Amino acid sequence: MATVTAENSNLVKFSDRLKHGRALAEDVWSIYNAANLPADCINLGQGYMNFAPPEWVTNAAKEALGVVAANHYSHPKGRIRLRQALKKVYDPQLKRNLDVEKEILVTSGANEGQYAVFTAFLEPGDEVIMFEPFFDQYLASVTFNGGIPVYVPLHPPANATGQFSSEEWKINPDELRSAITPRTKMIIVNTPHNPVGKVFTRAELEIIAALAKEHNLLVMSDEVYDTLVFDGKEHVRIATLPGMWDRTVTVGSAGKSFAATGWRVGWLFGPEYIIKPTLAATTRIVFCSNSPLQEAAAAGLEQVQERKFFETQTAEYAERRAVLTSCFDSLGLPYTNPEGSYFILLDVSRVKFPDDYPFPPSVLGRGRDFKACWFIAIEIGVSSIPVSEFYCIEHANIGEVYARFAFCKDLDTLMHASERLEKLKQYIV
Repeated sequence: MATVTAENSNLVKFSDRLKHGRALAEDVWSIYNAANLPADCINLGQGYMNFAPPEWVTNAAKEALGVVAANHYSHPKGRIRLRQALKKVYDPQLKRNLDVEKEILVTSGANEGQYAVFTAFLEPGDEVIMFEPFFDQYLASVTFNGGIPVYVPLHPPANATGQFSSEEWKINPDELRSAITPRTKMIIVNTPHNPVGKVFTRAELEIIAALAKEHNLLVMSDEVYDTLVFDGKEHVRIATLPGMWDRTVTVGSAGKSFAATGWRVGWLFGPEYIIKPTLAATTRIVFCSNSPLQEAAAAGLEQVQERKFFETQTAEYAERRAVLTSCFDSLGLPYTNPEGSYFILLDVSRVKFPDDYPFPPSVLGRGRDFKACWFIAIEIGVSSIPVSEFYCIEHANIGEVYARFAFCKDLDTLMHASERLEKLKQYIV
């Protein structure tokens, strides 16, 4: 019997917006979901931690549950304690005296905050420039709000062998300039970058800033991995460049900062003219964010400096990174050494699998990286994410070379995964 849908019956038709941004297609997270993979497969695909937030932060969450006010609606701007804690930590980083009433907005995760900005500023047909590979949520969030994505690829180094720095993924300034039209409204910058691990240099951000000022563009700077920058690399905030505060909204996340991705607490910094309409949008989208976990995030931020928490956490992530990079060195496959975030891109173009391998329908017809990642998950027992998912169709061939491995896991898990990945040598040509 045929499936009844809104398109082949007299049912109410769904919005055309859902036809854009891959909203109705089976997404990569569904395909490489634990439910579809062997029960003992080690998940290095999805970017969530398999360890708890720091105890002193979770204790603050428990304490907040015992406070009556913290169990009820917070102000749509966010709880004042959290906004004050954000001001304390980020004033020196943004080189500003942040106004907690006008320049800080707490959101239900960074993703909802970004969505609210798009809702507040995009008109149908407005173009939004996204650097590829891009965090996949950008695409649907832009198109659902009437925007048109315009893609500018980051170019990996040609003929790379062994380890190469994520800094070697480069912007072509001419390609960026040519992507700007009279309909361009916004540029999204993600630094540190998911999935490349690139930390944009000051010179690169100055190129973007100059074009944003020349063409009167809004810049959304997604900096959710700002506390995970390695090897002494400088994390430059584009909002601090001359003339950029007034046209930049900076995005942050408690989930990434405190290993608490399920808490869904994020924040935005920006001038009042950006924050005020975004507040109006977020008030209608969620009204307010989780109150007790805002209190816990505030307690965390209040103590990070005295505990040197971010410095310690970064060192721990660098140790985790080293487990995977040592494994990939042993395999002899090229890979990025990330300057930030917690992802490594492994070149899987030399991984050989049988032409008649029994791939599921969801993988057939997709890029070669989808097949390589599925093969590695089934035969080796370690899951990863195919990087072509983070590209438009026209540029997907760039991503098909790579699989994304996340090292936001405990050391035992990473070492066990590395032992399994050693077996990949028999499939490398």
